Amino acid sequence: MATKPMRIRASVKDGVTEVKALIAHEMETGQRKDANGAVIPAWFITEITATHNGKVVLSGEFGTAVSKNPYLAFRFKGGAAGDKLAVSWKDNKGESRTDEVAIA
Repeated sequence: MATKPMRIRASVKDGVTEVKALIAHEMETGQRKDANGAVIPAWFITEITATHNGKVVLSGEFGTAVSKNPYLAFRFKGGAAGDKLAVSWKDNKGESRTDEVAIA
């Protein structure tokens, strides 16, 4: 299934880069049922990584407790306007996505 692009913004001020990302993902827990009473299979992000010019600046694990279309915000030292910032995720079904922006 094709996934929608993440909406990512990154800006630097006083040597600190602030990143805000909205991740398009259903994040199903595997505990809900559809209208017919059948269990909706679990489908959620398990790993998330952010890189700045190829160097990991954030790495984490998600699970079923994270809401649909999760919002992620973090800061890291370093970064300059024009540098590349990439955010990647993988889910429990083997799907993955990476989106990249230039720091403003």
